[in-house]
Amino acid sequence: MNPLRRRLLIAGGCALAAPMLWRLVATPRASAATEDDYEHEFAVTRTPAQWREQLTERQFEILRREATEPRGSSPLLKEKRQGTYHCAGCDQAVFRSETKYDSRTGWPSFWAPIEAAIGTREDRSLLFAVRTEVHCSRCGGHLGHVFEDGPRPTGLRYCINGAALTFSPA
Repeated sequence: MNPLRRRLLIAGGCALAAPMLWRLVATPRASAATEDDYEHEFAVTRTPAQWREQLTERQFEILRREATEPRGSSPLLKEKRQGTYHCAGCDQAVFRSETKYDSRTGWPSFWAPIEAAIGTREDRSLLFAVRTEVHCSRCGGHLGHVFEDGPRPTGLRYCINGAALTFSPA
């Protein structure tokens, strides 16, 4: 086969396959449970319409649909004051400023949450990768992910969407 023709066939095949592959990668995580089933696990529950009334569009996409804010876009990334970070969905305190650090990732990062404030579950939304999702233990709002490359004393990095949080100065 002619090398030019081979390259064109490969390029055409890739162009046809790319949208299907993107859909696999970009589609929110599929779960055995429905969204309603997941909602009933938490003390604070609302309908999607009620969440939309309370949250900004970005907060809704992150907290309720597990989106990720753009890297470096959160004003909380540069927050240096002492205080407490709360879930933007239900106002539960989830992180203290003493555990915040600059991970240089572009998202607010913490080495430990407030005890019992968060829950975790396996996230297989990325093709060929398994991550640990972090959510608010009170409303189930998606906050971000936790990784095992953080500083001492825990060695954990809670990489959190700033739009999922509010900050209360001390």
